[in-house]
Amino acid sequence: MKRRAFLHAVGSTAIAWPVHAWARDAKLPLVAVLFPGTDDFFKPRLAAVRDGLKDEGMVEGRDYVLESRVANGDFSQLPRLAEELDALKPRLFVGAAQAVGTLRRLRPDAPLVFTAVAVDPIAVGLAESYARPGGTATGNVMNAVGGEESLTAKRLGFFRDLVPNVRRLGMIGVADYGVARLETSEQEALRKITAQSGIGFDSYEIHSNLDDLDAALAKALGHGVEAFYISGDPALTFRISVVMPRLLATGKPTFGPYPDWAHAGMLLTYSSDAVDGFRRAGAYAAKIIRGANPGDLPIEQASKFWLVINLKTARQLGIKVPPDLLTLADEVIE
Repeated sequence: MKRRAFLHAVGSTAIAWPVHAWARDAKLPLVAVLFPGTDDFFKPRLAAVRDGLKDEGMVEGRDYVLESRVANGDFSQLPRLAEELDALKPRLFVGAAQAVGTLRRLRPDAPLVFTAVAVDPIAVGLAESYARPGGTATGNVMNAVGGEESLTAKRLGFFRDLVPNVRRLGMIGVADYGVARLETSEQEALRKITAQSGIGFDSYEIHSNLDDLDAALAKALGHGVEAFYISGDPALTFRISVVMPRLLATGKPTFGPYPDWAHAGMLLTYSSDAVDGFRRAGAYAAKIIRGANPGDLPIEQASKFWLVINLKTARQLGIKVPPDLLTLADEVIE
């Protein structure tokens, strides 16, 4: 049962176009898209990039061509894939999550539209300010005013409406990834709020290959953890099919950022609309093709947020969902 229709066709399939021929013969501007995750995640997001270009009046094959590369969760492949795209001499890049840093290191002078970014772009050197980024990069971030801490606090608030008597919370994060540590802001927010609420809190960091996930979960259960928060780190998100069954096997309620987790069995998720971010990135790509300077295009912050409750999981855990929370939910999975 969905409380509000999705704005995107999540199952849509990307259209295959003869991009190399167009780029060579028609000399059309090339939009190069680099994505670190899996094909299943990428298909609706690539379709959204095309939708954003279309929203701005751009027709593929007439006004631009598009080429993409997908790392399928193997982040070590990103530099090679970025070089492949760069060899095609694109007019601009569209990069998501870890791909953003890879593209900036390879081509700091090239126009870049970023999306699926959950860290402060100012803090990591992508831009000078939200209103006027300066330089060659702009795009959109998954946070609203208040940043990741504000979103994490909101998630915990919704979760406590579902599980009001939780006494100890454990966070699962990734220890060996990254330039920008999403886990840091999530952990700081949870530690602060749980302390204020009298809830015990521990963080359990694992390696990105997940070989120590079972050990981390066992350790957490040994510490008396009664519920789990799962970081939005892409190393976890792109391997939901591996992570979620192990979480469910603990018999503990779980919550985290993205709807994909709730679809796989997580009790509750709350985040910005990630697919919409790719659509907005496509719209910015169109503006740049038409001559806009990326440094003059303000970085957009999220304005749409999606609360998903898995009612099936709630029943399995013996949790009764308050009617008021069901009314607030944008999607309820039965």
